[in-house]
Amino acid sequence: MLEFISLLRQRYHVVLNSNPHDAHYYQQTYEQLTLAQAFFRKGKVSTTLPLQIAVIGPTQAGKSSIVNVFLQSQNAGVSPLAGYTIHPQGFCHGIELATCNDVENYFAPFSKTSPEQLNNSRYDCYSLTNAQTSSSCLPPAILWDTPDFDSIDSTDYREGVLKTIALADIIILVVSKEKYADQAVWDMMKRIEPLRQPTLICVNKLSEDAKAVILESLQEKWRDYRRDVFPEVMLLLYQKATQSPEIPTTQRHVLFDLVKKVQREKQHRREQKLLQMHWQEWTKPLRAEHEIYQAWQQLVDETIQQALSDYERDYLNHPRHYETFQQAIAELLLLLEIPSVAKMMMTARKVLLYPLKQLRRLGRSRTQMQRSHEMTVLTQLLNHTLTELAHQLLDKNTQPLWRDLSEQLRRHRAAILHEFNQAAENYHHTFQQDVEHAAQGLYHKLEEQPMVLNTLRATRVTADAAVLAITLYTGGIGLHDLIIAPAMLTLTNLLTESAIGSYMKKVESDLKAQQLAAVKQHLFAQLAQRLHALPNHIKTETHFGISPEQLAAVETTFEEKPHGLRLL
Repeated sequence: MLEFISLLRQRYHVVLNSNPHDAHYYQQTYEQLTLAQAFFRKGKVSTTLPLQIAVIGPTQAGKSSIVNVFLQSQNAGVSPLAGYTIHPQGFCHGIELATCNDVENYFAPFSKTSPEQLNNSRYDCYSLTNAQTSSSCLPPAILWDTPDFDSIDSTDYREGVLKTIALADIIILVVSKEKYADQAVWDMMKRIEPLRQPTLICVNKLSEDAKAVILESLQEKWRDYRRDVFPEVMLLLYQKATQSPEIPTTQRHVLFDLVKKVQREKQHRREQKLLQMHWQEWTKPLRAEHEIYQAWQQLVDETIQQALSDYERDYLNHPRHYETFQQAIAELLLLLEIPSVAKMMMTARKVLLYPLKQLRRLGRSRTQMQRSHEMTVLTQLLNHTLTELAHQLLDKNTQPLWRDLSEQLRRHRAAILHEFNQAAENYHHTFQQDVEHAAQGLYHKLEEQPMVLNTLRATRVTADAAVLAITLYTGGIGLHDLIIAPAMLTLTNLLTESAIGSYMKKVESDLKAQQLAAVKQHLFAQLAQRLHALPNHIKTETHFGISPEQLAAVETTFEEKPHGLRLL
């Protein structure tokens, strides 16, 4: 799951950098994923980590001052300027720095450096040092001072804040009387609720007369944004003399009490809770993309199916255009005629039969025959299919992904045309074997009817038709001329009305079925596959590019776990 969350977060980051229309939504989700990724990484090392306490809050709430109060030192740098702290800074209290190697593994690829070397031009670093004093207010732990999470510039260093929050076993929320009701504060508290971290709210810079009002308001805010029990509140009055907060005597051991509420053994359950709360929202853009891809697949399939229907109508079932069975009859005639006699007949009658046709060179191979009407129909259907898809995409161009699909179709159109024409030529050549097989079947059936066979061989119609057949294969005529030639029409009628007439109809029907299946498999199925793959060519700078299979594989892991998510 950590790997998928990391991938999803990376894709959100890429899409966010492309300046999408709803950038705010993408930014919010990206930060949620940053928190989730860090929390899952904590689960990998939590058993070896010392106690982690994070001080968080909005700008100028006095977070660094609170850190110093709990440390009872001046380790954390303070400043009246907003945004003074922009890196996580950890202080090892009561533990050895050498035992904190897993903290470094957790923060990777952030770099660990000394506080003096923290650079304002780099946000991917943090510091971790030994505390200089021992505090009676703080148990052995790493106490973290964090940057604010609500300033304009905080998006630049928000990742460090979220990593530190996810690492924390205890949260100290620091707010001032001016900031405690800010929306950013409660958005953050709602975001981290699934982590179930024991929390202390410190209200800093408070005046005596405002205590009751602010405490009541905090309780109301908590009920509005959180469903867990309202935490303990530490009200810190403004100290004019020291200008530094002081922990009330009755609350000096509050953090020791919170340590008892830390339950690292429930890490896995809380990870699942975090997923359950946000999964549908995180994957919403992915599902929107998948719906478009699915709609594209369906559009392609429907358009291809219509092309196949048009192929049946305009070729296979067309009384004048369908020529394949006539090729089978021509093959049959070559089987009936003695080759040497047939060649002589062709030479003698070629001018008589077709005075307006100039015969091409004799001996031309079958693969060099004039272009058949079938090939013309197939080319027309391909162009119509691509044009129809382009029009459909044009109607849907309100969404960027549809526009990108339209661009990919335009860009790959020439290649698709070329590949289809090549496949059509290969199919046409290969299918001649089926035509020859049909002719041989007819010939064997005629051999079972000697009377019909002898009658055909004795008629001039058969001889003339044989000449046409040979002329076809030598390039003198085209397939369309063969279909409408009187001799071929007469011969076909004679065969249909003979004893093998019903068998001829069956052969023709079977040949059409074989031809339709071959065209579907070798041409339109490949075309559909090519068109289905167009989304794979879209650049992923503006899209997530995570497949439905990847998403489904991750969601399957939920079902395999006894306490997995119920997503549906």
